[in-house]
Amino acid sequence: MERYHPRRARNEILSDDEKLSLLRGGDHVTLALCADDDPYVVTLSYGLDWENRRLYFHCANKGDKLEYIRRNGRACATLIKDNGYLETRCDHDYESLVIRGPIVVVDDLDEKKRALRVLLEHLERDPEPIFERNIKDDRSYDGVTILRLDMESIVGKKYLG
Repeated sequence: MERYHPRRARNEILSDDEKLSLLRGGDHVTLALCADDDPYVVTLSYGLDWENRRLYFHCANKGDKLEYIRRNGRACATLIKDNGYLETRCDHDYESLVIRGPIVVVDDLDEKKRALRVLLEHLERDPEPIFERNIKDDRSYDGVTILRLDMESIVGKKYLG
């Protein structure tokens, strides 16, 4: 597959530090899936595991996402930091990432536990009350599906005027 890149090379975010900053500062991405010729797009909150170049998501145990992933294990996600419309210039200040890679349902209990912790620590100031309320024992993990997007490619773009 041809690598996506911004038309204006000067707008590309090349630094891993900038990409990491955007991912740490965000809380949701729009995830694109496709099965056969039928596209599906959904916005999801995520947890970032930068060391392993992964995003984790949680969802119900049934639904369209799981069917699409079962049929095609490739995904593309977009994160956008909207810095605002530039009035009178007909332009927009933003930073964005396009993330591509394989997406899988996490079945391993140890990874599922770790992933849920990564996700909640990314989203919550204090995730412990959520764990105390919802995770009573290992069977509690059966009530949620965890998805993992392995970030093979992260291309960034930003407005530079």
